[in-house]
Amino acid sequence: MAHNDDQKDALQAEMNRREFIRRTAVGTGAFALAMALPGLMAGSALAAKSDLSKLREKYKDYNVILVSFDALQAAHVGSLGYSRNVTPTIDAMAKEGFSFSNAISTASWTVPASMTWFTGVYPSEHRLTNKFSVFNPPNNVLSNLKKLSPELVTLAEVLKENGYATGGFTGNAGVSGMFGYDQGFDTYFYEKGKFGSMGVSIPKALEWLKGNNGKKFFMFLHGYDCHGQGVPEGGFDYRFVDKGYDKKFTGSKEEQEALREEGLEKGAASLRDEDVKFWRAIYDEKIQRTDALFKKFLLEYEKMGLMDKTIFVLTSDHGTEFHEHKRFDHGFSLYNELIHVPLVIKLPKIKAGKVIKDQISSLDVMPTILDLLDVKMPDSAKNQLRGKSLAPAFKGKIVSKDVYSETDYRQFTYKRSVITRDGWKFIYTLEDKSRELFNLKKDPKELTNLLDKEPKIAYELEQKLFSHFKSIGHDLNAKQWITGLNPVYDSQAKGAQKK
Repeated sequence: MAHNDDQKDALQAEMNRREFIRRTAVGTGAFALAMALPGLMAGSALAAKSDLSKLREKYKDYNVILVSFDALQAAHVGSLGYSRNVTPTIDAMAKEGFSFSNAISTASWTVPASMTWFTGVYPSEHRLTNKFSVFNPPNNVLSNLKKLSPELVTLAEVLKENGYATGGFTGNAGVSGMFGYDQGFDTYFYEKGKFGSMGVSIPKALEWLKGNNGKKFFMFLHGYDCHGQGVPEGGFDYRFVDKGYDKKFTGSKEEQEALREEGLEKGAASLRDEDVKFWRAIYDEKIQRTDALFKKFLLEYEKMGLMDKTIFVLTSDHGTEFHEHKRFDHGFSLYNELIHVPLVIKLPKIKAGKVIKDQISSLDVMPTILDLLDVKMPDSAKNQLRGKSLAPAFKGKIVSKDVYSETDYRQFTYKRSVITRDGWKFIYTLEDKSRELFNLKKDPKELTNLLDKEPKIAYELEQKLFSHFKSIGHDLNAKQWITGLNPVYDSQAKGAQKK
């Protein structure tokens, strides 16, 4: 994990413009400032390094619980501004921790997005990218989704090598062992063929903890309760649905899947405004039920006396679309309702309750955890990580950066995006080479494509996007896109593509 930017970040955080002017006006003017500046930089950097060192010393050998509320849209979280009280437990933890209000996922559906937490690389690099299949050139057929390459080092593997017990308790489907999510875990639970609930994964997690015999541990806790296929046991009670709704929909799994497919095939789902309102109400019931399950877990966990020895990381792999751009569910686009996710990091024994507005990536989860625990990493892991630790943000340092996302969902949805630190967003679709440009500061809902009005900005961001993906092995400009061909970067696959 590199910390080469500590000096720069520390100086920027400490010396704002007003302080700079004040120092310039004191003493013998510019010459005195020039003479003093190296010392200021060194002192500032030493202070920053000292602060981070103390942080690492404090949390060395602490337990870590990474919680994924699958498909939880950031806009539906109370601590991020949502008006309906559906996330009281998450909100309470956010008030005690650090809440990153501008966290962006690397992908808009589960398999590629979640694997980024465990590898610290982009989906294009870990290769778990396509919904159903990838092209197998030697046989000229579509083959099954790939499993994670054992050459990639996972978060669980690094922690296991450093003496941690590792346990994963999930709802299966997109985070199942068949994709390699179990790599590095001593225990990895998932129900085969299901979109499982935290109501099942939580009891398994608690059982494992009781048998852990006090050993330091890393846990991954996950459930599909908020997800499109999620339906609570016993059905919905419609607690948030308007009483006057005509019940065109009931909230069933089959209805949700049909709307998703309609949106994919026709480009839009058949939904009235009142239907969208209904589905948001159903979604909120799912979220509130999920939050209640997590609260039960915390109450049981607190009885074990481990809260003051545990770092919690709460997040989601992606969001959900409710007709904001005419489609329903997730995976097939990169608008913010799909890639803007909650991220809360609760550190014990520290005064927090801080909202951090810096734009960061889900890539940063793995390096942050490893940094806080101050664990030894093999060179392969150090060289692999694309993200950066967010630990400096806990000490007031700026960690904002440009972020990149991608989706290869099915055989006909291939998109790439970049969001700059100053609020510009560019989306490129590989099938038809279409482009979209949005000013998120003025147009946060991404409704006005400024491609024609701002051609210079669009060009600059396109170059930035193409340069980024080329740097990780995917040259977006080097091929004509072929429907059904997933850009997995095998040499054989490259050779099969038309130039």
